[in-house]
Amino acid sequence: MAICLTLLILLQSFSRELLVMDYALHKERITQLFCVNKDKPQLHCNGKCHLRRQLAQSAAEKKTPDRATKLKLDAALVPTRLVFTPAVVVLASAEYAVLVGSKYGHEAPSGIFRPPVS
Repeated sequence: MAICLTLLILLQSFSRELLVMDYALHKERITQLFCVNKDKPQLHCNGKCHLRRQLAQSAAEKKTPDRATKLKLDAALVPTRLVFTPAVVVLASAEYAVLVGSKYGHEAPSGIFRPPVS
């Protein structure tokens, strides 16, 4: 799985080089099928016009970000609302003791703990 993801990232990174390599491997077929200057052999185009169009299209696709990706990024950067709940603190006037409500009980339940019978 990791190898597949790595290969996909590398293919995306080297898309320009892959287009040039594809042109070099299939120059004759590209010249016959896609060359605009077939009737002008003195230009020695040999399908370079098609390669130029593909490279321009690839550069334009890289330059303009995908709208869906941009929307996902905008949604991720929306600040969330923080909610603060104040703690209940009661100060005794004479002793300045802080009393905080707690669910902890310090007395043992009488039904469970009984002194041993002798």
